Amino acid sequence: MADHTAALPLPAGGGGGFVRLLDGSVVVALCLPRPAGVGHVRVLVHAANRPRALTRLRNLGLRQVYLRGNAAPPTHDEISAVLHHPEGAVWRTTPGHPAEGWHPMCRLLHPEAHAHQHPHAA
Repeated sequence: MADHTAALPLPAGGGGGFVRLLDGSVVVALCLPRPAGVGHVRVLVHAANRPRALTRLRNLGLRQVYLRGNAAPPTHDEISAVLHHPEGAVWRTTPGHPAEGWHPMCRLLHPEAHAHQHPHAA
């Protein structure tokens, strides 16, 4: 499987962070280089704990994924978005366009498979 992360500098504001929810699970937010293009994406993942969240992303194909610090934890809106998504992992470009919704991870890692879909469909 191809390594989808490149050695690009992270945008200002840090690489990510996490929030522990009342049930003990976590939502992790990371800013990563866009695998098939220029720029960065904000990736959110919900899991039982931080190591499992990072493992979920690695299993999807994002190999060099690390959480260092808590400089950019997920916002309330981001937490809502990932908790209401059936996969529990979503992304969007950073800085995000105000009208851009959250996308499933398969659209980040395999954009050619979704090229026939409407560009604003999430």
